[in-house]
Amino acid sequence: MTRTRYALVGAGARSQMYVDAISGTYADRAELVAVCEPNPVRVALAVDRVTSAGHAAPTTWHPDRLEEMVAAERIERVIVCARDDMHAPLIVRALEAGADVVVEKPLTIDAESAAAIEDAVARTGRRVVLTFNYRYAPRNSALRQVIQDGLIGEVTSIDFSWMLDTKHGADYFRRWHREKEHSGGLLVHKSSHHFDLVNWWIRSTPRRVYASGGLRFYGAENAAVRGLGERAARGTHEGPHDPFELDLREDPLLKALYLDAEGHDGYLRDRDVFGEGITIEDNLALVVDYASGATLTYSLNAHAPWEGYRVAVNGTLGRAELEVIERGAVLVDEGLHPVLDPSAADAGGGGSLRPQGERLLVQRHWEEAVEVALEGTGGGHGGGDELLLRDVFVGPGEDPLARPADWTDGVRSIAVGIAGNRSLATGLPVDVADLGIHLLSRERA
Repeated sequence: MTRTRYALVGAGARSQMYVDAISGTYADRAELVAVCEPNPVRVALAVDRVTSAGHAAPTTWHPDRLEEMVAAERIERVIVCARDDMHAPLIVRALEAGADVVVEKPLTIDAESAAAIEDAVARTGRRVVLTFNYRYAPRNSALRQVIQDGLIGEVTSIDFSWMLDTKHGADYFRRWHREKEHSGGLLVHKSSHHFDLVNWWIRSTPRRVYASGGLRFYGAENAAVRGLGERAARGTHEGPHDPFELDLREDPLLKALYLDAEGHDGYLRDRDVFGEGITIEDNLALVVDYASGATLTYSLNAHAPWEGYRVAVNGTLGRAELEVIERGAVLVDEGLHPVLDPSAADAGGGGSLRPQGERLLVQRHWEEAVEVALEGTGGGHGGGDELLLRDVFVGPGEDPLARPADWTDGVRSIAVGIAGNRSLATGLPVDVADLGIHLLSRERA
């Protein structure tokens, strides 16, 4: 079998999933022949990960030489795992150099760069695959099946609440995600997952967005109001730590990828979540109107004491409810660092009032609620990563749930977040057709 020649652009933590897949499960059909990353420490770690699996070392390149890399190494597909605001220029350059692209969500962070990707796809005729792994999680696939089978009739409204806890949610306020110019804020970086799920569940397109929210927990101003006092600028320091501090020395992977690498690019992975310079929101609420006539109400909280989400889909024949508890509590160990609640570490819960687990209920009018069985939920992102990687590296087969995603799905998902950011700035509802992206304008017509 001829193996597809891959290049990796961006060698941070998320990229390791793809390196391991190419070097392991899919080594018979894929080979990583080049790594494109400006930080030499992360380059070396990526190369070592490949060679440790018994494969030849990939060549290494600076992103400034991406086009040269594609030509010299005969690259067929480029995997983009760079910072969000770098996605669009890297995607466009890779397409124009003659390679297809696999990109982590979000597709990009603003309307102008989304339009640039759209134009590049039209010009080159090449493919862009979006890795929306949440579609593949069995619980989310099951909800799609319920709606697709018509069990609750035509969808009239969706209520969707996502809780990020003080372990996971806080982490977005330590790193580059805390700057909207780099991430688009949580409405784009994180919520694009959630908006894609809704778009896919109900098979419709967002039309209008109204958003409200702000930075109400993290950041220096909120810390001052609550009297938190003087704080260290970063979590890696000597002396006592509080639960919101991340000491990179305590995690070998984070130490290797970031602490040992920061001297080359100055990137700090452990900034204080209550420091200056945070420009994203931690509490958000949206109302989204869809072309189908359905309405989405959505909320995101990034400092909840537990992590998970609740979705209720109302239809003309009944209602479906999905509840997912990914972590029942964040507790503090003797070293004052956040740890997983032992009682919530498995579905049994060990007596916890909020045990980890998931449940999908369907209740039709005039009937009792019925629980839908969920299977195969282990692994990353609720069991979605493994299934996603198969579609990426083997190619999608017949899928009645239409889980594989491309750049058009990426545009529709970020359209909600981009319009939401505009609404936050103006205080007004925003029509997604007015964002200047051809795809969305055509869908209005």
